[in-house]
Amino acid sequence: MVHTIFTGHGAWTDVRSRMNRSLGARVRRGTMAVVLGLALAGPGLVGLTPADAAAKSGLTLERSRSSVTVFRAADDEGAYLYGDLGVYAVAGKKAFEVEAKRSSYAKRIKATWVRKGKDKKLPAPADFTGLSKFSTTTYTNAAGKVVARSTSTFCPNTYLPVRRRPSAPATSPYPAGCDFNPYSLGAVWGIQAGYAVPLTGDPYSGTAFPDLPLGVYQATISVAPAYRKALGLSKRKSTVSVKVIVKADEQCDEEDPMGCLSAMRARRVAAQERSVSAASQPRKLSGKRAKPSGPLPDLRSLPAWGIGVDQGRYLTFSATVWNGGPGRLVVDGFRSTKDPDLMKAYQYFFTKSGKQKGYAKVGGMEWDPRDGHEHWHFQDFATYRLVDSKKKLVVRSAKEAFCLANTDAIDYSVKGANWQPDNTDLRTSCGDRASLGVREVLDAGSGDTYAQYLPGQSFDLQGLRNGTYYIQIKANPAKVLYEKRTSNNVSYRKVVIGGTAGDRTVKVAKVGIINEPSPMDMESHGTR
Repeated sequence: MVHTIFTGHGAWTDVRSRMNRSLGARVRRGTMAVVLGLALAGPGLVGLTPADAAAKSGLTLERSRSSVTVFRAADDEGAYLYGDLGVYAVAGKKAFEVEAKRSSYAKRIKATWVRKGKDKKLPAPADFTGLSKFSTTTYTNAAGKVVARSTSTFCPNTYLPVRRRPSAPATSPYPAGCDFNPYSLGAVWGIQAGYAVPLTGDPYSGTAFPDLPLGVYQATISVAPAYRKALGLSKRKSTVSVKVIVKADEQCDEEDPMGCLSAMRARRVAAQERSVSAASQPRKLSGKRAKPSGPLPDLRSLPAWGIGVDQGRYLTFSATVWNGGPGRLVVDGFRSTKDPDLMKAYQYFFTKSGKQKGYAKVGGMEWDPRDGHEHWHFQDFATYRLVDSKKKLVVRSAKEAFCLANTDAIDYSVKGANWQPDNTDLRTSCGDRASLGVREVLDAGSGDTYAQYLPGQSFDLQGLRNGTYYIQIKANPAKVLYEKRTSNNVSYRKVVIGGTAGDRTVKVAKVGIINEPSPMDMESHGTR
């Protein structure tokens, strides 16, 4: 079977699929960047002294050492280089902050350098992963010949920024990571004053370096001219060189050249997991039962995305509900004394300053014992339906309960947005079998994405006539949650079903200029 994905404005997707996959529990955003962050522990930065490190405005590039060693593992499919160039972008006396935003899905993203006085327009990024083509790395051999050149997107939002001068602030207010949903609307990227962040991407991804043979090279990293001009950077302070020694990874298993890399990543992820605090477990209600007031959340549904057909029969998709703010959605579950598999759920309300002022009962939570789940789900958060051209129900998804988590940054420019949400994956928000209580949160600016690939969660097309349908995503369907408004809770995505029994197809109209990931790329979102 063949998968073709839309490429132009107004184009359609024709997906004939036999997408046999086994998607495990979702590894949420942050895993790769956590690996990068933990890799920062190493020699101190060298070259400039702390007093001279940062420019008075804009950024400065620095290297942590003059020579680095990276390792090369090869197999029949190709070569993999991994290591860290140790090149950082350093903020000066003032924080470096960028706001990226699109006004609609038909418009390109605009990036603005936020500064005192008049803000400065930056080159338009391709997406919300960072500043596109921000830097170029040129590799030369011992003879001075250029052997490779690569460009990198710059994400200022590292998971573990480091202080570059002793007097720098104690913490950074900026988000961790530049991951995004294809229908994200806004982002904030930044480096705290006096802090340093890695310039390039995950050094342990296997794609951070071009394929260089074993040997010694000179890598010259420089900020692209368009950014130098926009940020007022001199070429001297925006260019660094590093000696790169490429060695064979002798510790790799000959039958599994990636074994050492996998083990290295696993150790870093395990260390991060150990550092995650246990989920909040409230033992009793706090505050007073109150009529909802103050800043309330605003639940909104994005268009269904990543749409395909699995096994020639099941219509698969991803669904995102996000909180447009200004208030947080905070729901605590309290273990029932009558049924060990149920919790009573209460929504909490807060003042503008963040002080808790009351709560109201909003239904319940249930224990999900299925493999790959094994956590507590809040009922009545959202529903997924396939409806006909008249918006009448045709197929209902069996997905009816949810573990709330801030999985996707949708728009961190909205009022009340939390740039550093805590519960970004299932480890921190859903509890376990022994939990006496759990807290599930959807912060302003963040969304919760579920990928619907399993039978029962996806839509079964067997016996369904070919024609036009809509995937309906509805937030807060029973209106048990208190929110600012409900008029924006529903989204519809038009699909045209075709093909024959056992070989169904789907065509999906493109939304504006958005380029979605293909269904085959959706494994990173997994299922819950």
